[in-house]
Amino acid sequence: MKWFLLLFVLFNANAYAVRDDYGDEVHLEKPAGRIVSLAPHLTELLYDAGAGAKLVGAVEYSDYPQAAKALPRIGNNASINLEALLALRPDLVVAWPSAGTGKALERIAGLGIPVFRSEPRELEDIASTLERLGALAGTAAQADRAAAAFRARAADLRRRYSDRPRVRVFYEIWDRPLQTVNGQHLISKVIRLCGGENVFAGLPILAPEIDREAVLRENPEVIVGSGSDGTRPDWLDKWRAFPGLLAAAKGQLYSLPADLLQRHTPRVLDGAERLCGVLDRVRAAR
Repeated sequence: MKWFLLLFVLFNANAYAVRDDYGDEVHLEKPAGRIVSLAPHLTELLYDAGAGAKLVGAVEYSDYPQAAKALPRIGNNASINLEALLALRPDLVVAWPSAGTGKALERIAGLGIPVFRSEPRELEDIASTLERLGALAGTAAQADRAAAAFRARAADLRRRYSDRPRVRVFYEIWDRPLQTVNGQHLISKVIRLCGGENVFAGLPILAPEIDREAVLRENPEVIVGSGSDGTRPDWLDKWRAFPGLLAAAKGQLYSLPADLLQRHTPRVLDGAERLCGVLDRVRAAR
């Protein structure tokens, strides 16, 4: 009986301890009850993990699911209103570190508020983030179910599409400046899942700026762009001015909603399914 009690104490001492994506341990004495999210994808992941009711504040653009729109705002990805955040009395802050939030995160951590930092680079990171957030919030059962469902769906898409004939893809985040992703970015992993090849995978910067000449040299078979509001961006069709570009010559210029590929949440598999369909249409047109 004494050994059982000792094991029980040891288990509970670590029940609310996880490592974040930066390798730092985040330890809570009890499940988080007041959580502030400093990234839209983390807001969404907390709802998926069953912890939405524990959210007390979030940054701008935390607009999914619908309930997230009602959360108090404490700034944006570029600037955090630290006074407003502290007034919410959080016992956990979840964040995607950036140049605009770095100093605020240091101050928050310095005040003794636990901070979970998220930097997903693989599809598996989405599943593991769900599990870790569930562990911190005391909602592990729902979070684990969500993670298992995500892994199963990702595996099914990989089985169906990843070995199909390769399609050379240029993914355009934005037009001015012209911006894409390299091979380390999660979007590039989705392209690979669908049997695609990111033509700028070898660039050293995660989300590099490039020029039009670089795109023309790579001559992708398809260009996929994401606008900021879910509609087809006007700049995507500007590539039609370059008839020597294979994607333009074949009319293979496609738009996908940014939130389905650029937010690292389970909905990225909705984006993957659409992208896989696009690449299948490209293959069929060969």
